[in-house]
Amino acid sequence: MNDDTNDRQLYNLSRRKVLGGLGAVGLASAGAGLGTSAYFTDTESFTGNTLAAGELDLKLDYKSTYTGGPGRLEDIQAMGYPDAEDLGDGRYLLAQTPRPGDGMGWEDYLPEFDFCAPENDQYLVNGDGISIFHLEDVKPGDSGEMTVSIHICDNPAWLEMGGELSENADNTMSEPESEVDSTPDAGELADAIEVTVWYDEDCDNVYEPTGTGEQQELEVALVSDVSGSMSQEIGDLKSAAKGFVDNLSSPDEAAAISFSDGSSLDQQLTTNYQTVKDAIDQYTSGGGTDMDQGISTAETELISGANATSGASKVMIVLTDGQPSSQQAATTAAMNAKQAGIRIFTIALGSGAATSYLENNIASSPGDAYVAPDPSDLDTVYSEIAQVVLAGEQLIAQGSLADVMALLAGGVELDGDRTEEGRQPYPGNTTQCIGFEWVLPTDVENEVQTDSVAFNVDFTATQYRHNPQTTTTAPQ
Repeated sequence: MNDDTNDRQLYNLSRRKVLGGLGAVGLASAGAGLGTSAYFTDTESFTGNTLAAGELDLKLDYKSTYTGGPGRLEDIQAMGYPDAEDLGDGRYLLAQTPRPGDGMGWEDYLPEFDFCAPENDQYLVNGDGISIFHLEDVKPGDSGEMTVSIHICDNPAWLEMGGELSENADNTMSEPESEVDSTPDAGELADAIEVTVWYDEDCDNVYEPTGTGEQQELEVALVSDVSGSMSQEIGDLKSAAKGFVDNLSSPDEAAAISFSDGSSLDQQLTTNYQTVKDAIDQYTSGGGTDMDQGISTAETELISGANATSGASKVMIVLTDGQPSSQQAATTAAMNAKQAGIRIFTIALGSGAATSYLENNIASSPGDAYVAPDPSDLDTVYSEIAQVVLAGEQLIAQGSLADVMALLAGGVELDGDRTEEGRQPYPGNTTQCIGFEWVLPTDVENEVQTDSVAFNVDFTATQYRHNPQTTTTAPQ
């Protein structure tokens, strides 16, 4: 990493989402401020529904939802969410920014969006006031989620998450509450609400603590496009794919498959990772894009290869910079592989890749479809997939709302690369998703009636240059 720009620029993930609070029997969004520092800093804070930005540019986008029971769309719209949508099963889309066009999901829209372009500030949280949660009549069993997509533009930076509980009010005392609540001057809602905050690697707002290969042996096939259009990108592909292999450890096995005109099993499944990297080093570009052949060859190797293990977790990572020679054939091959129990991740490289097709037809789920706008982004993409596949998603904080806000009040240092030992800064042009979920459990009784809470959450970016930091706040 150099002083001004990081050699490993992070890519814009295909799904990026933000944080807030609740009001009335619920949470009210707000944010904390920023302390003085001798370094350039930039804070995006949910403090009184306002945000402050500095010279080191930090921008946010988000998506928030609320599960509050069926038939409440009009009530929710009346709470200040005029664009709220009923997602079914009592779940509602509250807000999102940027807002995609008709027929396009928020997650699908983000890969095409240049978050750091000044002209796009109007669509992002970048110094503007915003209210995420301002809900009333929250009841036991209700829950809400928000995914913040954080973008550090320009220079590398350290990132910290902060917050505080600014209100935990008992308010009026109803008759049912007075029978069980012996502390009329102290609210109980902050202790009753359960909160989880985590690094949401695939930005799907589902906390996945266990990686695909964490509880059993992992077998992964790297399926790489080496067609003629890859001539300029082949070096970056080799470097990033070998970096992924370096994350593996015995008994995990890896195989290398390439495709152009047809496909080639370049290295069968093995724990000799150097032979896999040697095979990848031999790649040269040329020919067409027979993706179906590459997927079928990988399926055969993972399911019935000489070193394939029954019961192992099977993973395939398919990279391409273009369109498959036959979409129908590739779709069929992917369907067969998924039906055989193989989880397929896809990487769409560059503007010529069939991004939507890979997400909707090849990847096991939209969350398993990644985008690398530039070849230099491949290192980060493979690292993100390695985090999901090998280790699962890491907690930032978990507990009652009161406990989580107490932890955030002291500041929690975020790690720019969870695959590396020790805390790492975030490179310039970085995107990081943070998941935040709150739940009011069903076993909470009348003691929280009419209670309300308000809490503050903020993110602070501090320059990396001339500012080495080595500490890491452990997940709580």
